[in-house]
Amino acid sequence: MTPRTAFLHLHRWVGLGLASFLFMSGLTGAIISWDHELDGWLNPELVTATAQGTPKTPLELVAIAEAHDPQIWATYFSLQIEEGHAYEIYVFPEVDPATGEIYDLAYNQIFMDPVSGEILGKRLWGEPALTRANFMPFLYRLHYSLHLPDPWGLWLMGGIACIWIIDCFVGFYLTLPASKRPDPRRSLSVGRALARGWWARWKPAWAIKWQGSPYRINFDLHRAFGLWLWGFLFILAISSASLNLDTEVAKPIVNLFSTFTPTPFDSREPVPFNKPIHPNVSYAEIIAKAEMDGPARGWDAPPGALYYAPHYGVYGVYFYHPGDEHGTTGGVGPAVLFYDGQDGRQIGDVTPWSGTAGDIFLQVQFPLHSGRIAGLPGRIMVSASGIVVAMLSVTGVIIWWKKRRARKKMLAVRG
Repeated sequence: MTPRTAFLHLHRWVGLGLASFLFMSGLTGAIISWDHELDGWLNPELVTATAQGTPKTPLELVAIAEAHDPQIWATYFSLQIEEGHAYEIYVFPEVDPATGEIYDLAYNQIFMDPVSGEILGKRLWGEPALTRANFMPFLYRLHYSLHLPDPWGLWLMGGIACIWIIDCFVGFYLTLPASKRPDPRRSLSVGRALARGWWARWKPAWAIKWQGSPYRINFDLHRAFGLWLWGFLFILAISSASLNLDTEVAKPIVNLFSTFTPTPFDSREPVPFNKPIHPNVSYAEIIAKAEMDGPARGWDAPPGALYYAPHYGVYGVYFYHPGDEHGTTGGVGPAVLFYDGQDGRQIGDVTPWSGTAGDIFLQVQFPLHSGRIAGLPGRIMVSASGIVVAMLSVTGVIIWWKKRRARKKMLAVRG
């Protein structure tokens, strides 16, 4: 068996093994590139606020939500209010003093009218349900974990991404023409003859012969789209593995070539899920610190959102301009300051495009994967690439099926 034949078999069987996963992740990825827009279109009653007047402050809205249900406490909320938009709060269950366990909540997200304080709706983000309210979060979680329990879903899809990275190179190699000795009798130099002849034999791999048979068109679609978008598909594969296997694969590999600056989540062990750490420092105190610390660093963006990690005892304050909560205007995401929940001291930060080469590599993974690094054009490109991933999965299976049928017919004739 020649090396080329071995790689062909590898590509065939790896492709068949990954086809259903890549088809699913490609289609869902193409859709969730527009998750916030589609979520708003599907659920206008949740995301639209109609009351007129002066909006309440974020902390007033958080207090209303927590008073509405004593079994919750807010762990993420925006510090900016947009006119006409509902105010969103993510919540975590309190501990039941009677049992010592956290309450079993039916929701983790609240939508409020920022003027009246009325609760417009609730939902359990990521719940495996195909209701209108849960459809986009359902697709989002399906995309990266198949709704399998953590960490098994993350590990499975991350492992598939690692195999996909290798298969990207195998597939590219198979599009190259087989080596052929140049004709020394030609007037061109051997090097130029080799280059010209090699390109002439590789050039058809980039084209689609629309006048060909259905099988030929299917084969050309598989090969040509894989070539034209190879760089984008490789980026999707790398970023998929990095995001799902951050501590298991991405950071250890980064450490081989560079270093990265640990965040508080790298240096602290999480407490058990049902034993969350309540902060001793209030939301208001952390916000006040952030309003001083951000400008002191020269950041022009104001505090945009506050997050508290109950299993690490860490506050995070995100800095961004109004309207850029979801990072759709480009870049690698917002600056972040971290604070200890017990004493309020600053314990870390993330500064966009700053730090070691390893820091920047890790920063760009989600913006690259989502296309948000390039704003609207990037999201369009990622969405189109997701459709291509799904198409390559289908065309690859068809190629295998056609060749399998052909081999069976040949064996039947010989038999």
